[in-house]
Amino acid sequence: MRIALYQPDIPQNAGATFRLAACLGLPVDLIEPAGFVMSDSHLRRAGMDYLSEVEIVRHMSWDRYLSEAPPARLVLLTTRGEQRHIDFTFKADDTLLVGQESRGAPDAVHNRADARLRVPMRPETRSLNVVTALTLVLGEALRQTDGFSPN
Repeated sequence: MRIALYQPDIPQNAGATFRLAACLGLPVDLIEPAGFVMSDSHLRRAGMDYLSEVEIVRHMSWDRYLSEAPPARLVLLTTRGEQRHIDFTFKADDTLLVGQESRGAPDAVHNRADARLRVPMRPETRSLNVVTALTLVLGEALRQTDGFSPN
C-alpha cells in the first residue's frame, strides 16, 4: 500500500502524513508542485525526526507521476466520493490519494481514480483535515489487507 499527496499546500499536514507513513512503514508519493519547500520548518516540526524514516518519492507533476509510478489502483479520498470507505474492499497494492487541503483534487484526478471514497460525516459539516481522513481510511485499508506490522 502507498500514500500519495496531490500538490499539498499545508506543510504541517504533509509532515504529519510523512510521520504516519514512517510509523506504518508505507512509502509516500509527493505530487508537485507543493505549496512549500521540503525544508520548511513547519514540515520538519510536524514530521519530527521521522522524516528520515519514510520513503518519499517526488514527482514533478501529475502527468509525471502517472508515467513514473502508475498505481495499481488509485483510491481517491474526497468529500465527493460515491462510496463510504467502510463499504469498500481494499487491496494490498492500493494507493490512497488525498488532494490539496485548500481545493481538493481537480476533475482530471477524479476522472483517473479507480475509486472515490468518502468518510461518513454529519451532513452539516464540510470536511475533515486530510491527515485525519487519511488516517481513518488507511486504518481500515490496513485492517482489511492485514497490512499492520506484526508488532
